[in-house]
Amino acid sequence: MVSEELLQIILDEAKEKMLESVTHVRREFGTVRTGRASSSIVERLTVEAYGVEMPMQELASFSVPEARQLLITPHDQGNVEAIERCLNQADLGLTPSTDGRTIRLVFPELTQERRQDLVRMVNGMAEEGKNRLRGIRRNSRKDLDDLASNGGISEDNVKWLSSELDDLTHTNESEIEKSRSSKEEELLDV
Repeated sequence: MVSEELLQIILDEAKEKMLESVTHVRREFGTVRTGRASSSIVERLTVEAYGVEMPMQELASFSVPEARQLLITPHDQGNVEAIERCLNQADLGLTPSTDGRTIRLVFPELTQERRQDLVRMVNGMAEEGKNRLRGIRRNSRKDLDDLASNGGISEDNVKWLSSELDDLTHTNESEIEKSRSSKEEELLDV
């Protein structure tokens, strides 16, 4: 007979992977531009500095002096050109301007049509996240079915773990849905 510890391991592993998926989706939502300045759109870009690729957040600090303006201040003034080049190559739809010491990004007002496009994109990201959750549940169930086919687990334990996996999936799907709804509201807020 399979110990309850093994069942708990399957459940804990699914929990951890689902939590990572929800976190990933929220991070993706953070990269969607809302017309308001936010450093999350550039923090994870990699810049070639000192002969290696480095995340921008290690090379500069960020501030938002106005609602639609992001100010990037490199820690080392020698990296201004490298950061500016990275921003141009990132295809963010923003044109950086520099005074030699800082880089300024001005976020234009979003049109209603562009807001709707961004909402569709966020909905797609949310659906991908939910599909990942369902894939995790499917893989956990496969592990459970493999144990059951070897006769090492009772039918009651199979039903219990299946029910737990379903509850876990629904809980995490609702977390993604809450984040999606919040992001949609933020995008449509004029």
